[in-house]
Amino acid sequence: MIMQATAVTAAVAIAERHAHRPGAGIYAGRARTVLARNAVAVRTTNAFVFATGFIEPVLFLVAFGYGIGGLVGTVDVAGQVVSYAAFIAPALLASSAMNGALMDATYNVFFKMHHQRLYQAMTATSLGAMDVALGEIAWAMVRGAAYAVGFLVVIGAFGLVVSWSAVLMVPAAVLVAFAFAAIGMTLTSYMSSFQQLNWVSFALLPMFLFSGTFFPITVYPVWLQHVIEALPLWQAIAMMRGLMLGELDGGLAFHVGYFAVLSVLGLWITTRRLDALFLR
Repeated sequence: MIMQATAVTAAVAIAERHAHRPGAGIYAGRARTVLARNAVAVRTTNAFVFATGFIEPVLFLVAFGYGIGGLVGTVDVAGQVVSYAAFIAPALLASSAMNGALMDATYNVFFKMHHQRLYQAMTATSLGAMDVALGEIAWAMVRGAAYAVGFLVVIGAFGLVVSWSAVLMVPAAVLVAFAFAAIGMTLTSYMSSFQQLNWVSFALLPMFLFSGTFFPITVYPVWLQHVIEALPLWQAIAMMRGLMLGELDGGLAFHVGYFAVLSVLGLWITTRRLDALFLR
C-alpha cells in the first residue's frame, strides 16, 4: 500500500508539473517510460519474435543471393557492376526495417489497444497521447537499428560491403522504421478487428516483390516505374542501395526528406487519433 501511494503521489506531481506547459494535454515528456516497458516485455515474452526479424533477411540473402545469384551473376546498378547478393542485400535490410516496424505498429499495437487496454491505462496517468505514440515508435526505431547493425555485420562477413558509406544504412534504417511505425500506428487506430490487419499484409507482399527488391524496376513500363517510385518501400530500397554503393547525392537527400515528411505526418495523425480515442 505504501508503494502504491508513493507511485500515485509521484504521478500526481508529474501531472501538476506539466499541467501549465503548452501541449501538456497530449505530451508530458515521458515517452521513455513506454520505451522502457517494451524493452522489459521483449526480455520476458517477445524475444523470439524480435529475433525472427533479423533471421528472415539473412535466409533470403543466402537463398536468393547465393542460390539464384549463382544463375544471375552480376547486376549493373547506376554504372556499377555488383554481385546479385550485393544488389539485394540493401533491399533486404530496408524490407526488414519496414516489416519489423509495421509488425510492432499494427499487430502489437492493436493487441495493446483493444485487448490489454494498455493505452487507456497509460493515458489515465500523466502520459499523453504523444508520449504513447513516441514511445511505441521509438521502440520500432530500436528494433530497426538492431536489425540494421546485425545485418550489416553479416553482409560485411560475406564481403558484400562495397563502400564505407554502408555504415550509414544503420541511421537510414532507423529513419525508415520511424516512418513505417508512425504510418502503421495511424492505420491501426482506425481498425476494429484483427481481420482488418490482413489488409496490411496484403499490401506489403506486392510492395515487397515489385519495389526493386530482387530486380531493377527498369523492367517495367515507364508509367509503372513512376508509380513504384512513389511507394515508401522503393524509396527505402533506393536509399539503402545508394548508401551501399557510395552514391551520396541529391537523390539521397530526397529520400531522407520523403521519410521525414512521412514520419511527421504519421506522428501527428497518430497523436490526434489516440487523443480522440482515449483522452476525450
